[in-house]
Amino acid sequence: MVNLATAHWRGGASVQPLAGEELVTAFAAQLGNRASAVLCAVPDAGRHLAELATELRQVLLAERPADQAARINAMIRRYGAQPYLVEDDGQPFHLHFHGSGGTQVEALGGEFTTALALIVDGYGPDRFGECEAHQCEAVYIDLTRNASRRYCSTACTARAKTAAYRSRRQT
Repeated sequence: MVNLATAHWRGGASVQPLAGEELVTAFAAQLGNRASAVLCAVPDAGRHLAELATELRQVLLAERPADQAARINAMIRRYGAQPYLVEDDGQPFHLHFHGSGGTQVEALGGEFTTALALIVDGYGPDRFGECEAHQCEAVYIDLTRNASRRYCSTACTARAKTAAYRSRRQT
């Protein structure tokens, strides 16, 4: 959602960040049917999703861990993230952290923010970044064992490696 709503460059191409109904439709397509229908019913969901995406991008790209933690804590309070156990899709019970607000966007805000807090707690504050490929502003979350991720996708990884190879061959 963050990349859909905030990146002006993705995968080497200029893109228009999505807003309004386009953002809702694109993001809802990545959710299950029930969650998608609930999200689409939220009045002005596109504006609220874009605001949430902007907040999340600021957390992901915060320069100092203290700033990152302060932003996450503020969002946890704002969205009222509350844990509860869920058993879905044949999986054992696991925690979800929906926000206590009245809309699906607020619920997602609580869940996303708490997920970021758990990543910082388990992996450290340096696991978020912006893609290092040329002409890509997409953000990523690095959950690799050795903290080696530098690109948002395999396509950007391949583009960067190909460019480096061609650069070496020219010299």
